[in-house]
Amino acid sequence: MVFAIDPEYSWRWQTFLFALILILLLLTAFFIHRYLKTIQAIRNMHNEDAEPLSLESEAYYESMEQLHSSHIRALNEVQAKQKEHYDFIVSWFHEIKTPIAVLRLMQQTEVDPKSLEEEVSRIEHYVDQALYYAKLDSFSQDYEIINCDLELLVKKVVKLHSKTFISKKIKIKLDAPSTIVQSDSKWLLFIVNQIVSNSLKYSNDHGEISITTRVTKQEKLLIIHDNGIGIDSKDLPRIFNRGFTGSNGRTHTKSTGMGLYLAQELSKKLGHYITCDSTVGSFTTFAIHFPKNHDPYLSMLQHNKQTQ
Repeated sequence: MVFAIDPEYSWRWQTFLFALILILLLLTAFFIHRYLKTIQAIRNMHNEDAEPLSLESEAYYESMEQLHSSHIRALNEVQAKQKEHYDFIVSWFHEIKTPIAVLRLMQQTEVDPKSLEEEVSRIEHYVDQALYYAKLDSFSQDYEIINCDLELLVKKVVKLHSKTFISKKIKIKLDAPSTIVQSDSKWLLFIVNQIVSNSLKYSNDHGEISITTRVTKQEKLLIIHDNGIGIDSKDLPRIFNRGFTGSNGRTHTKSTGMGLYLAQELSKKLGHYITCDSTVGSFTTFAIHFPKNHDPYLSMLQHNKQTQ
């Protein structure tokens, strides 16, 4: 512009020097202005209402806000998980103290072998529950999908609880012919054992528990029905929640609220799921669903082929 407005249109050094000085003055003014804006932005960097220094800084600020929010969410999840873990451990300690106290009492009196075995079995059950809870996050590294016969598995579970069936005079009705499902035998045994244990815990003396299998076009089912105290309708939607004990767990017996949660979570990881129907004072029915359209055994084989 300086050379354009020069009336002589000549490349004189005076015009060039004037243009250079003008450019330097403009640059100096710009850098001073930029410096002051930068200082102001640094001082107000913690103020959400402060004007960003540039489009880049605004984008960077939004990105940092998103990272901060995700970090807070992750931190809250970790803290919640730690609290749940702590609550479970505390509840587990209270649970296991009862059979230990009974064993201590037995040492001072005549020991009934049946009672002793029953208390030891309770301790083993609580220890297994804690072990499966600890392994829940690393489940994918500790399972083997095979063909499992529900008839053999159910008989094994009933045998494990035979002393309780006899002591409470609870009748057992089995209608579970040989039914093959694809699952992990160890984890599935724990799932069925947990449900049967719950049925026994909340069944009155001289009650009845029936275990049946059913096959439909869509799925295979293992149904465990008891005529015990039942579950309150307001508690029914939450019985599979972590740490939920419900009115039964608080009134009739101490409970960690982790048994059914573990059973449901393990079932989902194996490709199954559990449903429950109940009426207070009448019955409770648990059903383990084994969908035919989801074969975990074939899924595992396909995964192994892809990794190889």
